Amino acid sequence: MAMAVVTGAMGSLLPKLAELLKDEYDLQKSVKKHVESLSREMKSMNAALRKVADVPREQLDEQVKIWANEVRELSYKMEDVVDTFLVRVDGHDGKPNPNKLKRLVKRMGNVFTHGKARHQIAGAIKDINTELQEVAARRDRNKIDGIVANPPAATTIDPRLHAMYIDTTKLVGIYGKRDQELMELLSIGGDHISTKRLKIVSIVGFGGLGKTTLARAVYDKIKGDFDCKAFVPVGRNPDVKKVFRDILIDLGSSSSDLPMLDERQLIDRLRLFLDNKRYLIIIDDIWDEKLWEGINLAFSNRNNLGSRLITTTRKVSVSTACCSSADGSIYHMKPLSADDSKMLFHKRIFHDSCPAEFEDVSSDILKKCGGVPLAIITIASLLASSGQHIKPVHEWHALLQSLGLGLTEDASLEEMQRILSFSYYDLPSHLKTCLLYLSIYPEDSYIGKDRLIWKWVTESFVQPGKQGISLFVLGENYFNELINRSMIQPTYNNIGQVEGCRVHDMVLDLICSLSREELFVNLLDGTSDGTSCQNNIRRLSLQHRQDHEAKSLINSMRISQVRSVTIFPPAIDIMPALSRFDVLRVLDFAGCDIGESSWKLKGVGNLFHLRYLGLAHTAIRELPAEIGNLQFLQVLDLEGNYYLKKIPLTVCKLRRLMFLGFHLGCEMPPGVLGNLTSIEVLNEIQASLDIVQQLSSLARLRELAICFPGKSFDLYGPFVESVCNLKHLESLIISRYNEISAGLMDLLEEHSWVPPPSLRKFESCIPSNLSTLPAWIKRDPSRLSSLSELRLKVKGVQQEDMQILGGLPALRGLVILCSQQTQRRLVIGADGYRRVVCFVLLCGSGAQIMFEPGALPRAEHVEFSVGVRVAKDDGNGKFELGLKGNLLSLRDTYVGICRDGATVGEAREAEASVRTTLTIPALGCICSHE
Repeated sequence: MAMAVVTGAMGSLLPKLAELLKDEYDLQKSVKKHVESLSREMKSMNAALRKVADVPREQLDEQVKIWANEVRELSYKMEDVVDTFLVRVDGHDGKPNPNKLKRLVKRMGNVFTHGKARHQIAGAIKDINTELQEVAARRDRNKIDGIVANPPAATTIDPRLHAMYIDTTKLVGIYGKRDQELMELLSIGGDHISTKRLKIVSIVGFGGLGKTTLARAVYDKIKGDFDCKAFVPVGRNPDVKKVFRDILIDLGSSSSDLPMLDERQLIDRLRLFLDNKRYLIIIDDIWDEKLWEGINLAFSNRNNLGSRLITTTRKVSVSTACCSSADGSIYHMKPLSADDSKMLFHKRIFHDSCPAEFEDVSSDILKKCGGVPLAIITIASLLASSGQHIKPVHEWHALLQSLGLGLTEDASLEEMQRILSFSYYDLPSHLKTCLLYLSIYPEDSYIGKDRLIWKWVTESFVQPGKQGISLFVLGENYFNELINRSMIQPTYNNIGQVEGCRVHDMVLDLICSLSREELFVNLLDGTSDGTSCQNNIRRLSLQHRQDHEAKSLINSMRISQVRSVTIFPPAIDIMPALSRFDVLRVLDFAGCDIGESSWKLKGVGNLFHLRYLGLAHTAIRELPAEIGNLQFLQVLDLEGNYYLKKIPLTVCKLRRLMFLGFHLGCEMPPGVLGNLTSIEVLNEIQASLDIVQQLSSLARLRELAICFPGKSFDLYGPFVESVCNLKHLESLIISRYNEISAGLMDLLEEHSWVPPPSLRKFESCIPSNLSTLPAWIKRDPSRLSSLSELRLKVKGVQQEDMQILGGLPALRGLVILCSQQTQRRLVIGADGYRRVVCFVLLCGSGAQIMFEPGALPRAEHVEFSVGVRVAKDDGNGKFELGLKGNLLSLRDTYVGICRDGATVGEAREAEASVRTTLTIPALGCICSHE
């Protein structure tokens, strides 16, 4: 079906076919012609598949589905052939595994024996070309392109219309907090000039949250205050002229000649009609920024009569476009609270309280709904049949289980799935693939952003774009776009930056259903047998199964063609032997306790196709030397392994490695690092003279976290020389263990280090001898426009330093630790630090820190010290630090009360003053007895 362009290997295959045609591979002329023919036909098929990529599967002709499935399987098979050829030509130098080679010979037409790959690729290419021609002939015979280009029109009513005409008095969570918040943003009422200007509010959130229903509720509540009003749905792929006509008709304009007007004339008509009128217009379900730009031409900013415009969308980027003017506000729609969810669910079924026998299963179902009104209402309607007869409790449990298997398991949930699927089918093909990949994770999983993106990269979901842009950076753009489209829920670190995501249970059910139907991912999760098709498994996710039945199931599967295996504890016990895999690209054991069970990694050196090896937090004690055979490996994640003390010398062969993560204390043999010239991320590497010298050869390095041992002053010079050669650094973290000499910052000064413009994070735990900010910050702060995190240990800072730091436009997290502060008064002004979320300035007893009104407007976490003696001596006996009515975004804070010669009573007075002026719950005050 259309999904084949998403779930197959076409995206990565076409560039590889082009690569294969390069002269360096020295193919026979006849083979080259076959490859060229393959490439042309595959491109043609890919174009045909893309025509149906946006068509919902229920609208596709059955012949299209069958044909597309054939193309998908053929693309996988072809990529396996090409990759196996590349492995033999460009790959390992070791002796091939004879048993595995026999299977490859059997599967791929006696090709790729070691040393004969160039000649023997001919047979495999010829066989696949023959198969491809048969598939192409079926496409022509069945006129697939014609069917694709003209999908049957849907006969069902748009399910979103229900939200426009729902009786809001029957809902929960609409009236009260939600509508009041929206009313506040609309600034309804009042005589101030600001309330008279055109005000735009955009409601954003994923499908089913109740955006349309909320907009309708507020519309009905305030429409009487306006001269004219309109509520117009837009949807995907709208006719813009129809949108303008619908607005004019709703507003009460004459409609007789509207069908004859073009787009410009409709805009002029609308502007003329709205002139000198106070209007209320709701434009519901906008999917595209450019569409909004066109619609917005009809609304004049010169209207000062108190008009209001509300839009709803699933995309943050659309909301941002809608609210680009000074009088625009975004309302982020949140799921219902647990109490409101329970109230809505019980009201729909019981009209009152929930009987005791239903309470437990009711809670489990509501957890699955995750506060989404659409899900709550739909499931409630299933459990209360006609006449409000409540179904028995065993049927509730059965429904709960079916939800875990995917939305399509119950036909009654079709409407909910269709509403959710609108967002899915609006995604471009590459984002559909990346989203479906999330079905490998169990529900409620926290999914780390970086590891997920590296998996996308190693699965070839991310294809090279502009020259020089890292694949990871492109993948990060994919991740951000899925957030923008409300398909995943971001999670944030302590400075408000996205570090991972979660998938709402309803979305997870949708993508699991799609993945299972398309054979994209097979799950063994304890709720299904995972055997939808045991012979065509491409990706395997092992979750929470360690019984005999699961082991038997694994043993019965044909898994030689599997490309990806992800294991979640305790499923490690059913992990099949690695020798059963021929073309494995991703192997992730992260979080599974391998410990001394080294047999789990037996044969890993024969997985020549492997790109991703995840061994983070597996308690491994030794990395096998055969790891050096994996010359296509791009990611080696060893983080969190305390017992791993060294890595083998053979790692030097991994020249394609882009990510290498360690745990502190793991040593790298001399001479290895300089060979890893593709490295972009190097985490927690232990410094040695060899390491710091070889860093300079890693021209692609973007992120470096390095730890210096005690008494390592002699390493600073070579390290600084290497850092000066790293022109693409985005993150530099310098840590230490044991006591360590100062001086690293001083050497950066001596070498006049100029940080690259891409630098966004700098952390150093090594003390500095400087009594001011380093010169690389002060010399040209404009070069630090991307710097969002800064952590330094210095002797002291000056007022000028605080002003410079306050002017860094991207700064979100600041930690300054001073050991010998000299300037007695530091003022945090109101004109800087506009984006800072976390602010830490600990100067001991040497200074008092003052906050001007309006300082740190977004700071949620603040730590600072109060020098009691300094404050007293400077005449600030009441310890007025500017805290009262200030720092309005604070959630928690820590204040260090430093005595240093002051009396206990004076220290207590200072603490009392701080506690009085800062009345937030999470306030910590510590008295230091210096």
